[in-house]
Amino acid sequence: MTHKLDVLGLFDNEYRDDGFRSCSVTGLEVHRTVDNYVKLFGLTAVIALLFGGIFAFTVAMTRWEVVGLLEPADFYTHLSMHAWNLLIFWMVFMEIAILYVGGPMVLGRRLPITMVAKAGWAVMVGGALLVNYAIWTTEPPNEAPLLTAYVPMPISPLFYAGAIIFILGTVVAALPFFVTMWYEKRENPGTTLPLVSFAAFVTSIIAVEALVGGLFAFVPTLFWRLEMIEWWDAAWYRQMYWIIGHGTQQINLVAMIAVWYFLTHVVAGAEVVSEKVSRTAFILYLFFINLGAAHHLLSDPAVSTGWRIWNTSYAFYGATFASLIHAFAIPAGIEAGRRKRGKGGGLFGWLTSAPWSNPVFSSTIFSIILFGFLGGITGVMMGQLQLNMTWHNTFATVGHFHATVVLGTTVAFMGLIFFVIRTMFMRQYISQRLASIQPFFYSAAMGVAVLMMMYVGILYGIPRRTAEVVENIPGTEFSLSAASPLFAVFGIFALLAIAGGVLFVVVAVGSLVFGDRVENGAENADLVADGGLGMAQDPDDPVHAYEMRGTFVLCLVFLAAFVITYLLNWYLLTQLWSIGA
Repeated sequence: MTHKLDVLGLFDNEYRDDGFRSCSVTGLEVHRTVDNYVKLFGLTAVIALLFGGIFAFTVAMTRWEVVGLLEPADFYTHLSMHAWNLLIFWMVFMEIAILYVGGPMVLGRRLPITMVAKAGWAVMVGGALLVNYAIWTTEPPNEAPLLTAYVPMPISPLFYAGAIIFILGTVVAALPFFVTMWYEKRENPGTTLPLVSFAAFVTSIIAVEALVGGLFAFVPTLFWRLEMIEWWDAAWYRQMYWIIGHGTQQINLVAMIAVWYFLTHVVAGAEVVSEKVSRTAFILYLFFINLGAAHHLLSDPAVSTGWRIWNTSYAFYGATFASLIHAFAIPAGIEAGRRKRGKGGGLFGWLTSAPWSNPVFSSTIFSIILFGFLGGITGVMMGQLQLNMTWHNTFATVGHFHATVVLGTTVAFMGLIFFVIRTMFMRQYISQRLASIQPFFYSAAMGVAVLMMMYVGILYGIPRRTAEVVENIPGTEFSLSAASPLFAVFGIFALLAIAGGVLFVVVAVGSLVFGDRVENGAENADLVADGGLGMAQDPDDPVHAYEMRGTFVLCLVFLAAFVITYLLNWYLLTQLWSIGA
């Protein structure tokens, strides 16, 4: 049945009279309301990705001082456009789509109160447009806000208004998900939610906490900028701001892990090793993960030493422990699931025999590996009081959050978009070869660019927020020119990574517009892991009947990398001061 707002046939799927259809890949019953709103939010997210990606080019080519594309006066405006569109709008629109997947889709329900979902989308779009307009039209004495529009920095009131509108729109758009959860528990009391739905629910709670923190930061600041109040406390702003400033990244992380569980099960045949353990890890996130924001204030004089130590030690490591649980549970689930299907010869046969040409699978696996080794380990480094001083406000910090948000979340979300193209938009890729190459190309290029950001930050102390970084620091005789070779490597691989991002948009949008329509479930058979559980010799075998020694070895490698990186950072810290002198 064609949707009344159908464009290019994108909202046109075949449904039964009750509005449901059976997904040939997941086996789930999907209602047209879920299809349509996942598509709507997903498409909007890709537009934000495209827009923010344009500014990735101008920012990277300015930081690579050999090119020096922008004047310093323009750099912060472009950096702000890049950050808000990629770090906020691309991510949050995708996360609302993920809530609809993890809620009504996985539970086999229709999306309730669709008018509210539509209103939320419209308000979010309005807020995003207003933020972009405020940043792009910034003129002195106002400053482009980036993500840390600290009071008393003069920022356009339109920016705060746009941010508030976007936050309110996000809360409204999430309401249908909460109503779905309420209906589900009311109709099925005493039953537990599927793990993916449970993960989405935890994500939504963390999201609400972060969004409320944003309102506490932005609303009074807007009143101050409108001169309705004369003064606003800078320390209060900083603490409230980081509830959303870092909280949004924690939403990304938990949503990303929900996507990992979902996609590794569907396209890699993974099974859940222990539901209780995985759920416990998500509950740990609920209590501890937003406290990770404290590492942004480790050099802030407004908070006490005790506050810093508590939030960056005992509480912070509660979230780290949860991540380590997922770091074992997900690959172990893949290994056990594939061995069950006879795909686990040798130590790593379960990995080498995996469907690497499937971009959904490769994106998910690269996201897991690169987030863990580059984003996760460095996050723990930065969360420690002493080591934070060597990272704080250097380009290494930029490397860390590109490792988490880009190599982790963005790559995982790209895999989900590839999945949605085939199973919801019902379109074949315009080129299977290009779709297969894209995750390898993008992940490799971005991985090297991220490593260079970390190296020049840690080894040379390159600052993170200035347009001129290598030849000189304006107004000083201090030279950072020794970092030039590494910055050249960064510039080249940043260009390659941007090309990889362009390739993703070309394949995704091109497939929607020009891709052949998937007419029956058999055409999506390649997305189902090894033909499904039917290939297993004994599908009823418990997951613990199968070895997970390959995962154990991988965890040892990860632990070794963790220890080496930790010790190396402490060694570098000792080089800054002569201990005992």
